[in-house]
Amino acid sequence: MENICGLDMALAVVGGKWKPLILFHLNGGPCRFGELKRRIGGISEKMLIQSLRELTDDGMLSRRDYREVPPRVDYEMTAFGHSLAHALVPLCDWGNQNRRRIEQLLAKDAAHSA
Repeated sequence: MENICGLDMALAVVGGKWKPLILFHLNGGPCRFGELKRRIGGISEKMLIQSLRELTDDGMLSRRDYREVPPRVDYEMTAFGHSLAHALVPLCDWGNQNRRRIEQLLAKDAAHSA
């Protein structure tokens, strides 16, 4: 495993489109499932459930069940999750700095696909 790039290791935990967005939206503190679903546009309920379960299993998030009726559950980043979210900040900054160019590339790709 020592010969594997650190990026490969990080992507093994946070790979895909949704997990970094979940971490971003949990950076401000605990959040309930329904609120996360509203904040993360376009994610299906199934994908959100799966991603939250994986992030929890990997130790990035903690899940708190208040054992109330109606059910109340929230998710919060662990210290391990905060360390990963902190590492993603430069990537977020890069996306913001290059927003126009990326939007142009995406529009170009969409036009070619149509």
